[in-house]
Amino acid sequence: MPPNHMAAISQPQRHAVVPRRVARPGAGRVAAAGGAASKLPRLEGASEELRAAAAQCLDWAPARRRVRGAFAPVLPTLDHCLFKMAPKGIQMEENFETNSKGVEIFWKSWLPREGTATKAALFFCHGYGDTCTFFFEGIAKRIAAAGYAVYAMDYPGFGLSYGLHGYIASVDGMVDHVIEQYSQIKGRKEVRGLPHFLLGQSMGGAVALKVHLKQPKEWDGVLLVAPMCKIAEDVTPPAPLLKALSILSCLLPEAKLFPQKDIGDLAFRDPSKRKVAEYNAISYTQQMRLRTAVELLKATKDIESQLEKICSPLLILHGAADMVTDPHVSEFLYEKASTKDKTLKLYEDGYHSILEGEPDDRISTAINDIISWLDSRS
Repeated sequence: MPPNHMAAISQPQRHAVVPRRVARPGAGRVAAAGGAASKLPRLEGASEELRAAAAQCLDWAPARRRVRGAFAPVLPTLDHCLFKMAPKGIQMEENFETNSKGVEIFWKSWLPREGTATKAALFFCHGYGDTCTFFFEGIAKRIAAAGYAVYAMDYPGFGLSYGLHGYIASVDGMVDHVIEQYSQIKGRKEVRGLPHFLLGQSMGGAVALKVHLKQPKEWDGVLLVAPMCKIAEDVTPPAPLLKALSILSCLLPEAKLFPQKDIGDLAFRDPSKRKVAEYNAISYTQQMRLRTAVELLKATKDIESQLEKICSPLLILHGAADMVTDPHVSEFLYEKASTKDKTLKLYEDGYHSILEGEPDDRISTAINDIISWLDSRS
């Protein structure tokens, strides 16, 4: 671990935050947090077979797994640096395991090349609607190539894990799934005794923070990318509306009634990468389910009330022009966290998906910033 003066005990590098360009409805950031593709993906250049696969109902895991299998051969051909420039020789493993709650969880590992010493283990928490089997594949390979064991899982109801698509019955319950799965992985021989770090993106930032708050001594650092950890006052729904939504979510928890915008264009600064995102065919892109929305609002309130308890070394990366999750909230998190080892990096003109949707050089910079931070603490 680094000496106490490391990693921005002094003020972090900051860039001017670009003014918001669009008005957002109440709870828009909660509905948006995650970087999902459009509701009716155009799938430019895709075959009719792939279009038909993407159009089927993905409510349940077997369908999502079939669609993932149909799209898997196409991913290496996509015009995106995370696919085209992915390091070779990374050791990968995919697993489906039924946990103590009877839920079948998908998880995957990316280990350094054979003969390369492993410095530490990094555990990823993905964003709302997302999966660990699309863009994160390329991110994980780059981090693994730098000497890290990388692990990721799909939450129940997302990606390849069991559960109704896009449905979060309880954020605390989802966090418990993450803790159980990652606790089990931390006991594997290849990472036993090594430093363990959490990486959370967008909604996954909220998940990572809640994991840390439940296990404050179990992690050697927390890395957050455009985290959803507080809802700004200007987009928080009025209290009466929140109460009505909460009551309605008890009556119709799975209903897709929560208003939601397609935020793909707000998340991706590079339009060509926005088109590639449409090939993430198993992402959840429909209207947010009522219980999911209420749970995410509750989770951010809970996190906001406990920011002072964040005691782990902390890295926060955020696009300064993010219109999905507010970079000012990351500044608020940075100021409130009690840890002395904390760093905030704001990327000028950066949008929400700074690891996937920016120009190639910016994506490389952000990933290298993660690796450099890990290197100084491993």
